[in-house]
Amino acid sequence: MTRPYRLILGLCLFSLTITASAEVRYVIDNLIITMRSGQSTQHQVLRTWPSNTQLEILETTKKYSRVRGPDGTEGWVLNQYITAKPTAKLRLAATQKKLARAEKENARLTTELTKLQNQENALSKQQRELSSDNKKQLDELTHLRRVAAKPLKLENENQRLKKGLLELEGQHELLRQENQMLTDSSDRDWFLNGAGVVVLGIIIGLVAPRLRMRKKSKWGSL
Repeated sequence: MTRPYRLILGLCLFSLTITASAEVRYVIDNLIITMRSGQSTQHQVLRTWPSNTQLEILETTKKYSRVRGPDGTEGWVLNQYITAKPTAKLRLAATQKKLARAEKENARLTTELTKLQNQENALSKQQRELSSDNKKQLDELTHLRRVAAKPLKLENENQRLKKGLLELEGQHELLRQENQMLTDSSDRDWFLNGAGVVVLGIIIGLVAPRLRMRKKSKWGSL
């Protein structure tokens, strides 16, 4: 059982105890006794004491007791007018004081209970937030561990990609050179073809007049 619920149960039991005590009734004893200088009604009256006065017992006989009052006065009083137990009025006053203290304590415990409940709610909220943050951190840690577990593989993959890039660059250079060679070869072929056409034209230009002259000479001899 948590502390707040124990406090609630204690408050309930405490309230029941207070309610039961409040139902009790006491008889008020209104009495004034005399203090005399000796153990008889013939002795001088030193003073009187009202009910509920606390007297210190100094000496006790069968009928009288020598007592000291709150102001220090000493004398004799009848035993029948004093009791070892507090009077009903004193007990009632003591009970009322206890009740007031109990009510004050009850209010204090109620306030403390409310405060504890608020703290418990705040702690529950904080716990939920911490659990959420903890889950995020665990997920991030798992991801980092997964990445950190493959550094060699990543390095090898990087080297492989670099090597592949170099090979591609080499192939590109070879293709560029071949293209250049093909371009140069095509230019030479065009040049040679043009030159052949020119030479052929020159030859034709030289041969054609002679052929015509030969034909004319044949026709003239006929």
